[in-house]
Amino acid sequence: MLTSKPNYIYTSDPGLILGFHGCEESVRDAVISGKKMLKISANKHDWLGSGFYFWQNNYERALDFATSPPGRKRIKKPAVLGAVLNLGNCLDLMDKKYIRSVQVSYENLKDCAILENTELPENKNTNNSKDHILRELDCYVIENLHESMRIRHTPPFDSARGVFIEGSPIYENAGFHEKTHIQICIRNPNCIKGFFIPREEVQWPNFIIPENLQETPAYYRGVPPYYTTYPIQ
Repeated sequence: MLTSKPNYIYTSDPGLILGFHGCEESVRDAVISGKKMLKISANKHDWLGSGFYFWQNNYERALDFATSPPGRKRIKKPAVLGAVLNLGNCLDLMDKKYIRSVQVSYENLKDCAILENTELPENKNTNNSKDHILRELDCYVIENLHESMRIRHTPPFDSARGVFIEGSPIYENAGFHEKTHIQICIRNPNCIKGFFIPREEVQWPNFIIPENLQETPAYYRGVPPYYTTYPIQ
């Protein structure tokens, strides 16, 4: 008879995903050229703990962050750095199993705070925001989970991922918000498989038809927006 819940093998993303990081153009170019590596974010208010931060498959959100960074930080030439990522052993906060792990971490910290008569950090708003931009409590709870795993010699998490509801509702009484996104924090740098400069989409298909063609083949008919001619040599 089983005395505990079994572990299943479907709790990690097995493939490669794209992430985008908003930064200075000079930083992007230095990383692309191999002269520099991104710096680990290790602020006490980081949303998913310490690591390298990316917006999952969200170029525009990364550019928005670089163009209008929070706080007093200013970026002279906003740019976006693309990355190919593998999440590995991920603390995925879209997975019930890991949501419960973070909850247990908080409960343990709360019990310790009561015994020691101390206060836990708090998540805080800034300016007119109601989104808890400074997430000191969340960061503290997640880092405590990482530390408890280290003490128990449990294989560490390579990354963390979460959905964040942010910004104003997109219409009255909406359940969707203008800045909702998925954020990724990479802890193990080996999960970053490569960097790239994001490219713009080009028009496709763009059929090419010789300009002296006497009769248009049947498969070209009815699609004049895609016609492009070129001279026959």
